[in-house]
Amino acid sequence: MKQIKSFTINHDYLKRGMYISRIDGDVITYDLRMKLPNNPEGDYLENNAMHSFEHLFATYVRNSSYANGIIYAGPMGCRTGFYFLTRDSVPGDAAIRLVQDSLRFIAGFSGEIPGAKRQECGNYLAHDLDGAKRMAIEMLPVMEGWTPKMLRYPREVCPD
Repeated sequence: MKQIKSFTINHDYLKRGMYISRIDGDVITYDLRMKLPNNPEGDYLENNAMHSFEHLFATYVRNSSYANGIIYAGPMGCRTGFYFLTRDSVPGDAAIRLVQDSLRFIAGFSGEIPGAKRQECGNYLAHDLDGAKRMAIEMLPVMEGWTPKMLRYPREVCPD
């Protein structure tokens, strides 16, 4: 089988940040990399915190002024970040702002996690709001000052 694009990225050089992973027609897939891949200390996103972060991130972006251009916001199986898919009607600078605003929203969130009731969620007991808030707080300084020019993977990560 043909190797998929995300497996051609050299994860040994990948740093935290936000990158365009691929463009398929009018769909842009962003790689929101929150942890260093293959970290020898085993520092990965914790499942329950990642689950809460997902609920808050998806809720925030789907309620933004760009809601009609949002396709998906969800975690990577390797637990190093999230995929964020938008239509091209959401320009790169707006996608960056959405992520920055989402991080601030999650960092300051209090109350009931949206969609976390038994009837709404397939694993409603697996949530950690404090962990989700820590994830957002850790990622905020990485994303501050991020620009559309920085959305391209560095050459050592993806030579194409």
